[in-house]
Amino acid sequence: MKVYKRLLLYLRPYLTKLILAGFCMMGVAILTASLAYLVKPALDDIFFEKNHQMLFMIPLVVASVYIFKGFCDFGQYYLMSFIGQSVIRDLRDEMFKKLSNMSVGFFVRHSTGELVSRMNNDVMMVQGAMTNAITGIVRDVLTVISLIFVVFYRDYKLALIAMIIFPMAIYPLLNFGRRLKKYSRRMLVSLEDITERLNETITGIRIVKAFAMEDYERERFSKVNETLFNAFMKRFKVRALSNPVMETLGGFGVCAIVFYGGYQVINGNSTQGTFFSFMAALIMLYEPIKRINEVNITIQEGISAGERIFALLDSPEEVKDRSGASDLGRARGELVYENVGFGYDNNVVIRDVSLRVAPGEAIAIVGESGAGKSTLLDLAPRFYDVTSGRVLIDGIDVRDVSQKSLRENIGVVTQQTILFDDTIRNNIAYGRPDLSLDKVIEAAVAAHAHEFILAAPNGYDTLIGENGIKLSGGERQRIAIARALLKDPPILILDEATSNLDSDSEVAVQGAIESLMKGRSTMVVAHRLSTIRNVNRIYVLVNGEIVEEGDHDELLAGNGAFARLYKLQFAAQGNGEYVREQVRV
Repeated sequence: MKVYKRLLLYLRPYLTKLILAGFCMMGVAILTASLAYLVKPALDDIFFEKNHQMLFMIPLVVASVYIFKGFCDFGQYYLMSFIGQSVIRDLRDEMFKKLSNMSVGFFVRHSTGELVSRMNNDVMMVQGAMTNAITGIVRDVLTVISLIFVVFYRDYKLALIAMIIFPMAIYPLLNFGRRLKKYSRRMLVSLEDITERLNETITGIRIVKAFAMEDYERERFSKVNETLFNAFMKRFKVRALSNPVMETLGGFGVCAIVFYGGYQVINGNSTQGTFFSFMAALIMLYEPIKRINEVNITIQEGISAGERIFALLDSPEEVKDRSGASDLGRARGELVYENVGFGYDNNVVIRDVSLRVAPGEAIAIVGESGAGKSTLLDLAPRFYDVTSGRVLIDGIDVRDVSQKSLRENIGVVTQQTILFDDTIRNNIAYGRPDLSLDKVIEAAVAAHAHEFILAAPNGYDTLIGENGIKLSGGERQRIAIARALLKDPPILILDEATSNLDSDSEVAVQGAIESLMKGRSTMVVAHRLSTIRNVNRIYVLVNGEIVEEGDHDELLAGNGAFARLYKLQFAAQGNGEYVREQVRV
């Protein structure tokens, strides 16, 4: 129950509304019991005593009870709905805040489907366990207490017979709850899988169609869909069993009560009004008891979802600001890697790397695929933290400054261009809606993007679709470069920024990159070695270690690792020109 107690803490900000809802629930409970209480005077005074005064009074009282009960019912429903939706909002805000603070490594280990499922499906189940369950427990428990008072007041002997059935209901109640918790956990995992499968297929639909793999993807989806179906059916089976079991147990009690109560009336020891008032209260009592059983099931399902949510919220933040982290301010741009090492899960990726980028310098990192180039770059903006050594900016360890101020000084352009389903203007001025259009245009011109933007249907106000799907690869990359230019960072990271472009697009993007690099300290990873001729230094990375450094011509003359990579990428032809081989480095 620790998980449920923790969930209940989210109700604390809404305590006033919760108390008001509680009063409404109390009204519903008392007024429901009063209806059962009124059965005796209605039968005895109207139908048996033929009292004309009561003939007018009792219907008026019953009508008033229903009116006030309706107001109370509306109040508790609206207030608890407000609280429930507020809790969902607060939980999602907290989960999103947590996700936004997690390191890149966290998102490598957890799939998109898993995280989206927890934000949607798990939170919805938690909401039911908190607000719906609390509404049910408070309202139904109060109703049960009020009705028990009526049944004991009318005939305590019959009430004692009815109470014998209650302990018999406890075991199935607990058993159903345990099974529901297990099946709910399976169901949530299956929902994760189906969300992930759907996300992958939609995101990669061009590849699916290019390889004519629609049938294959349909089969994969059908498998996870069938698993989800089975998980739901097991859950529904337990839910479907709970009510018949409760009704059967209740039926045994009613049989005993009808026999004993009828015997008492026949022998003159009780009146018909008393018996039917008792029976009305008992029948009314059954419904809230049945709902309490359903509430228990809802709570168990919510606990399953809560465990998964808190597992996410309690995940350690691998990269976080130190206590008292300072503001870096505007950096000069000196970047130093000092005996840097990095690894995860006993897998060493970077080994004792030392390098320096002076303010305004450009250096390149080259090496075969999997050598650790991108990981090395990721250590500067603290997408990951080093496991040994230090990364310094202007002589300050990047771990001693706030992540916000650090990343404000670093611009990143990667081969995976990330754009948002928004206008071109808002993508270039990402996070800075206050910037004037003139500033946006200035950055677009420098990024060689202005012309194609003007040719778009609505110019800078053109919506580009999810991840810029309406644009070509070169256009997307130039918008990303314009975004980096507008940020105006002193340090720039280019991670294979032209790797996925055709030759024509590469020429345009390369011109934009040259504009972006002017006056900035730049670290470049490029798989086309011809694009890094003009950098100040080249570092060759092999299995996470720097094995060579120097300028382009020095490394070629040295006939070492760089020269080997160069020869793999370019094959000499008889006419003295070079033809690019499709070897990725």
